Amino acid sequence: MRIADVASLAGLSAATVSRVLNDSDSVRQENRVKVLAAVERLGYRPNKLARNLRRQSAEMIGVVVADIENAHFTQMVRAVEDAAYSRGFHVLLCNSDEKAEKQAAYLQILADERASGVILSPSQPAGPEIKTLLDLGIPLVAFDRPVEDPRADAVVANNFEGARAATAHLLAIGHRSICMVSGPESIETGAMRLAGYTEAMREAGLASCHHDGYFRIDGGYEATKQLLRHPEVSAMVVANNLMALGALTAVHELRLSIPDDIAMVGLDDPSWASHLNPPLTTLAQPITSMARSAIDLLLQRIGDGHLEPQRRTFDFALRLRGSCGASTATDRTLVATKTAGSR
Repeated sequence: MRIADVASLAGLSAATVSRVLNDSDSVRQENRVKVLAAVERLGYRPNKLARNLRRQSAEMIGVVVADIENAHFTQMVRAVEDAAYSRGFHVLLCNSDEKAEKQAAYLQILADERASGVILSPSQPAGPEIKTLLDLGIPLVAFDRPVEDPRADAVVANNFEGARAATAHLLAIGHRSICMVSGPESIETGAMRLAGYTEAMREAGLASCHHDGYFRIDGGYEATKQLLRHPEVSAMVVANNLMALGALTAVHELRLSIPDDIAMVGLDDPSWASHLNPPLTTLAQPITSMARSAIDLLLQRIGDGHLEPQRRTFDFALRLRGSCGASTATDRTLVATKTAGSR
């Protein structure tokens, strides 16, 4: 049972129902009667845990990530929780598992319970539940992947330039047959990383070759097996850290050597990347800085809902290690550190 069901029966908005349930003085008596009658008829019972959180001095922030097993999101959640707790907010963590229906369910719960704000890494950027949340006046910051509703703020990485730089690096050290284990194009992160790789290959006058690994370990494994059926391939760009694990497994099963047979560059820089043999060359996002930026934006929006929406873009840094065939370690920012502005 949801607030939306009560609102539908009462013939009022979800925001009005929420104000009645929170004992707001701003609701007309006739509407209050309608809401209470609908509540009684439906047997609706608000979530007691969320009500208790609201009665305390701390407020609740919802964090919905696409895949909690992905180290990228684990690091993000830790940074967000630290920053939120230090400012008097509790964090409720939800994992959508890259499923639109789970995202919808969790956002509906957060809307029903009137969370102070939400940080979302969307599995479905156009989900109607995002509009419902924002219509209720609950601010939302999209992390890693933007949403389609223009009222939401966003903190993202410069995925196009990151993937183009990864490919350009392999081209610069002599590779000409470079493939990509890409992510789903329905998600902006996947689409922009594929576009960056394709652009670098086009600029070099070379054909591109990619296979979708769905941002999953198994997907990376299967995609790599498909791509390495082409014996001319000498290097690959892998579009996230989970797929890199699958890709490495596939390469080893094929009894190929990294980097002698196949050079590899990954996007995302998990803690294990530098401990492999050889260590994995990566394009790293400043995840902690991005997470802190997301909580800053959210708290600004909680404090003043009339601010113009912002999109903050962070750039990748090249972590040059042995898997690409280069032995000199380096860590350099590829474009700039951060661009912030309204949209």
